[in-house]
Amino acid sequence: MDEETDRYTIGELARRTGLSARTIRFWSDSGVIPPSERSAGGYRLYGADAVDRLHLVRTLRELGFGLDAVREVLDRQSTLAEVAEIHVEALDTQIRMLRLNRAVLRNSIRRENKTEGLSLMYELARLPARERQQLIDGFVDKIFDGVDDTDAIAIADFMRELPPQLPDDPTSAQVDAWIELAELVSDDDFRHTMRQMVLRGESDNRIEFGLNIRPLVLEHAGPAVEKGIAAESDTGRAILDRIVPSDLGDTESQALLEWLNLVAEPRVERYWQLLSLINDHPPAPPSVPAFTWLAAALRAHR
Repeated sequence: MDEETDRYTIGELARRTGLSARTIRFWSDSGVIPPSERSAGGYRLYGADAVDRLHLVRTLRELGFGLDAVREVLDRQSTLAEVAEIHVEALDTQIRMLRLNRAVLRNSIRRENKTEGLSLMYELARLPARERQQLIDGFVDKIFDGVDDTDAIAIADFMRELPPQLPDDPTSAQVDAWIELAELVSDDDFRHTMRQMVLRGESDNRIEFGLNIRPLVLEHAGPAVEKGIAAESDTGRAILDRIVPSDLGDTESQALLEWLNLVAEPRVERYWQLLSLINDHPPAPPSVPAFTWLAAALRAHR
C-alpha cells in the first residue's frame, strides 16, 4: 500500500481479502473494481474503498449474481433490493426445474435400463403451466364441442382443473400422473370414446341420470363386488332393484345399459384419478368394477 496516496496494488488487495490476484484482475477488467490510477511503473492502484467493495462483490457472486447485476448494484443504477428480487425469482424457477429434473431422474431409475420414452417424459414434465393447460383445454374443447347442456359444461370445467404448476418438489407419482395424463388426452381412441359419452349424455339426458345413479352404484354395487355377489344371482337382482327402479321400461333400460358400457371405460376413470394425483388429492375409490357389475345385473334381470 502507498502510505501517502492510500492506494493498493492487486497483490496487496489479494492479501487483505483472501481473493486471488487473478480474480481481482478479472473483476477489474470487467469494470466491477476499476483502478483509481496507475503507478509510474504501470501497475494498477486501487482506492481505500476497494477492500469493502471486493468483499461485497464476492458475496454477491457467491449468491449467484452475474457481473452485470453486480455492476448495477455497485454503480447504483439499481438498488440491491431490486436486483435481489429479480434474482430470487430466477432462483425460484431454477430450483423448481432442478426439482422437476430430479423427479424425472428418479422415475428413470425405476425404469432401470429402459430408455424408451425418456425424452418424451422429460419434455412433458417440463412443459410450462400454460402449455400444460392448453393441452388439457384442447382435449376438453374437442369432446364438448357444440354441447351446451348445463351439467355437461359443469363436468367440462372439472375436467380442466390443473394446478398452476407442478409442485416445487413433485413426487415421482405426480410426474408419472402428468405424463400419463398428457399421453391419454392425446390418444385418438380415448378422445372418440369421451366424445361419444358426451353426445350420448346430451341426446338422452343420461348425464343428469348418471349424476343421480352414481352414488347408488357405489353404495350398493360396490359392496356387492367386494363380497363376490354374482350379478346374475337372486341377491344380485335385489341389489339391482335398489339402484334402478324395477318399473324402468325396456327403452330406458337399454339406454341405461349403453350408458353404463361407456361409463365402465377404465380410461375415463383413470382420467379423474390422474387429475387427483396431480392436484395432490387422494383419488376416489375405483368405481368401474361397480358399474360393470350393474351392467351385468341389468342384462341378466331386465
